[in-house]
Amino acid sequence: MCLKYEYMNNNSRRKFIRGMALIGLATVYLPTMETLALGINKNQKMKAGKGTVILFQGDSITDGNRGRTADLNHIMGHGYAFSIAGRWGADYPEKGLKFINKGISGNSVSDLASRWQTDTLDLKPDVLSIMIGVNDSSSVVFKWEHIITVKKYVEIYQSLLEKTRLQFPDIVFVLCEPFILPVGKVKENWDAYKADLTLRQAVVRKLAKEYNAVFIGLQDIFDKACEKAPVDYWIWDGVHPTVAGHELITREWIRLVGKRISI
Repeated sequence: MCLKYEYMNNNSRRKFIRGMALIGLATVYLPTMETLALGINKNQKMKAGKGTVILFQGDSITDGNRGRTADLNHIMGHGYAFSIAGRWGADYPEKGLKFINKGISGNSVSDLASRWQTDTLDLKPDVLSIMIGVNDSSSVVFKWEHIITVKKYVEIYQSLLEKTRLQFPDIVFVLCEPFILPVGKVKENWDAYKADLTLRQAVVRKLAKEYNAVFIGLQDIFDKACEKAPVDYWIWDGVHPTVAGHELITREWIRLVGKRISI
């Protein structure tokens, strides 16, 4: 069985908020004038029209070893993005939904920013699903050359959402919570990973609320799954899901996004 991933208690939340303020993060959580001017209706349900573009962005978990050519046999990879595209594509063929996977293994939020124009904005998505954060945490845990601090993570992540919303006011954001389980190198560095990723999970949840995004809370999903099978049944190395793990993501994504999008 897996070690239960403990979310922040009230004291931890207070410390988190104070810490955010101290490093100057509080202001990035305030909606900008541009966002407020959009007058986004939080109760509005999107109607998927013919040719609706659903774009998946992120790191290796999204990448799923996808093909880099137009070969339709491999273009979506072999992870949750593939499963979602397969199910919705088969269930709603009359909609001609267009699924695009632009996840790249090893990416951090700063890597997303460097290719955001060509790999996101130029593709004109109607639904944008983002899963990013584990590599950002790893940069801190293992002290990589380019460390993505929580402060930088917030600033870049929000800037991507902001410029996307301004260009596509009606876009539906789907923000997937980064997650880990104690196995492999993650288990060996559990305390450091847990401390850092907990902050980033709070960031994603907060940004989802601010931008009226569909929030896919995955840490709890995996924690609960570990009550039925060992850790490595779901995530073999602490970061990358197995086939069964990707299925958990797929089910939760479809369940929650299906409440926001009318197909």
